[in-house]
Amino acid sequence: MRKIIHFILLFLLSASGNLYSQSYNWVSSSEDKLWTQSKISLEREAAGTPDVIMEESTPVLTFKAWGTCFNELGWDALNTLPGEEKENILKKIFASDGDLKFTLGRISMNANDYARDWYSCDEVPGDFDLKYFNIERDKKTLIPYIKSAQRYNPDITFWISPWSPPSWMKINQDYPVRSDKKHNKLPEEKDNYLNGNMGPRSGNLFPRALALNDFMIQDARYLKTYANYFSKFISAYQEQGIPIDMVMFQNESWSYTPYPGCAWTPEGIIRFNAEYLAPVLKAAHPNVSLYLGTINTNRYDIIDQILSDSCMSQAIQGVGVQWEGGQLLSRLRDKYPQYKYVQTESECGRGTFDWRAGEHTFHLINHYLGNGCEEYTFWNVILCDDGISPWGWKQNALIRVDSKARTATYTPEYYAVKHYAQYVVPGSVLVASKATGDDKKPVLVFRTPEKKYIVIAGNFKGESQPLTIKLGERYLNVSLAAHSFNSFQMK
Repeated sequence: MRKIIHFILLFLLSASGNLYSQSYNWVSSSEDKLWTQSKISLEREAAGTPDVIMEESTPVLTFKAWGTCFNELGWDALNTLPGEEKENILKKIFASDGDLKFTLGRISMNANDYARDWYSCDEVPGDFDLKYFNIERDKKTLIPYIKSAQRYNPDITFWISPWSPPSWMKINQDYPVRSDKKHNKLPEEKDNYLNGNMGPRSGNLFPRALALNDFMIQDARYLKTYANYFSKFISAYQEQGIPIDMVMFQNESWSYTPYPGCAWTPEGIIRFNAEYLAPVLKAAHPNVSLYLGTINTNRYDIIDQILSDSCMSQAIQGVGVQWEGGQLLSRLRDKYPQYKYVQTESECGRGTFDWRAGEHTFHLINHYLGNGCEEYTFWNVILCDDGISPWGWKQNALIRVDSKARTATYTPEYYAVKHYAQYVVPGSVLVASKATGDDKKPVLVFRTPEKKYIVIAGNFKGESQPLTIKLGERYLNVSLAAHSFNSFQMK
């Protein structure tokens, strides 16, 4: 009996020691030292007031997946590179032993703003039977891109959202929402369809002007056909070996764009999702979830109007947010805890590819995960040169390709993402967090499926800052370099 008790005590002491192991690997990234590795030990005393106290309480979330959107211009950028470099990048992004380990893909149904140009899967007016529906263009661009990712991760999962319905299904009979003399052919007089309600003058709300008309035609024939269109798209991709397990009805319903887009009213959103899309998916694809998204407005009144409708609770299983929509996370989760929440598009910047862009991305990840998003999707993982859209603006990417030299550069955003994605694997539990705040020092603490702790912290100030984190009965005491990303992995 004594031997048994002695063994149990030794086991418990060992388990306790492993729980808060004294040794951690420390990786730090700054603009002049992109990936510096060292070791550090926990201490018995705090060097200062703890920034974070890790307590084994109810976790904020169990993290599910990192991912990216598959866009035509990303595929073009990859194919600019020599074959060996192209494969090396795909491995780093998607392989289980790569840098980022992405396990999630977003697919645009029809063209988005980083397609080569506008297209849909059926541009034949009046084709209510969808006889002319096809994904032939996708078979030449997006599907080869996706298949390349699947070679390194056969278990990657996918979700879809459109930027615009086929043009013939819209009240303006065109793919944009508003005219732009440089970048589309929509007549200016059709901008009258917006008839914006300016709303409150305070609160820094986006958008200030709300569309008063649904740009998707609200006739039952069109709504039914569009719901069937989603179903055919899912089936067509399944036939290509690409499983889709989640749908969002519209990308950025509150962006009134000169590129592919579609404005919706709350009434139109409820009608289409609850009366048409949800029933079609349940009948034809019962394993596919329907989420409300992608929400890109911070107008809580509008989103609350949609989610509070009793029909929506029967139609959707979750909520997807991006851009200004991320500001609503706390309020939405408090009132609607029954839904899952996911981040749907990391903010894409202005083609600067600089350290500040990396810091912004690092902050965004801290914000969305710290507020309960179980998935995080990046926008363009790779772009050529200045990241210019066919509709005329520049955006950032994690990897930048010089099209003339046929070389690739890993941007500051890549390293910001790597600090999270390399160590926070699916199934990791968020156990503590600290928002960026005035001290410009965001922190997240995770417990991996192997019961090891990961601390991820940034310092966005121009001088070094101390960091103290209480882990059990010991303390992580370090000095974070100026403008640095840091991760600490329990050995």
